[in-house]
Amino acid sequence: MSQSSSSSLRIRTMTGTDVAIALAWAEAQGWNPGWHDAECFYAADPNGFFIGEVGGAPVACLSAVAYDNAFGFIGLYIVKPEWRGKGLGMQLWKHGLGYLANRNIGLDGVVAQQGNYRRSGFQLAYRNIRYGGVGQARPHSERVVRASDVPFEQLAAYDRRYFPAERHAFLRRWIAQPDSLALVALAAGEIRGFGVVRACCVGHKIGPLFANDAQVATNLFDALSAAVAGQPLFIDVPEVNAAALQLAERHGMSSVFETARMYTQAPPGIELRGVFGVTTFELG
Repeated sequence: MSQSSSSSLRIRTMTGTDVAIALAWAEAQGWNPGWHDAECFYAADPNGFFIGEVGGAPVACLSAVAYDNAFGFIGLYIVKPEWRGKGLGMQLWKHGLGYLANRNIGLDGVVAQQGNYRRSGFQLAYRNIRYGGVGQARPHSERVVRASDVPFEQLAAYDRRYFPAERHAFLRRWIAQPDSLALVALAAGEIRGFGVVRACCVGHKIGPLFANDAQVATNLFDALSAAVAGQPLFIDVPEVNAAALQLAERHGMSSVFETARMYTQAPPGIELRGVFGVTTFELG
């Protein structure tokens, strides 16, 4: 627990209950969090979620998840509307950056705020585009099994190809959360793709969707989409992956929102061409 330099704002580390409050604020912002994100997020780094209070009442929140000694991710940066413009958010922001110290820090920010993030040392890597549509029942030819049916270490190793750090604690909960389906595409015992669809406040979201190639991604997408056929469905796609954009558009989805993916250092050396769906804007 720490005290800010201002006597009006007290910054402390969140409890698991506090994370649920932050996600309720995110829902009010229209960010469409998943129903069970709080437990998964908190597992990623229980020390990396901060809440700012005035007079004992929460007024601002921020996540600063330290995945390892080299990589962290900023998210859930929210100041309650009536407390904005008072400098409280900046105090919390600096606290989160201080917690992550010299790591390469990523974030998915509103495009209009890029200038502010640049002043804190972030540089644009690419945009992520949120596509929205409706789940459809389509046939898929790839051999698809539940993620729980493959050895976790094998799944974690595959996930690491497309994410800048190991995230075992988060991943274990992500694939086992209620109201979700986690699938893996297999060929000759090797993982060729991995995807999760989960319930959120406006329907369902796919994330991540990682695949060796566009055909595997399409088959996995179709399997996940079929599980929520007829319901609103969303996926967040890196704009630099043309095949991922084409996949969303072939399925009748349209752009509804976008973010600026930014880093404080060089973009991590992941297999970005295999990222057909971002896991989550809040945690990367």
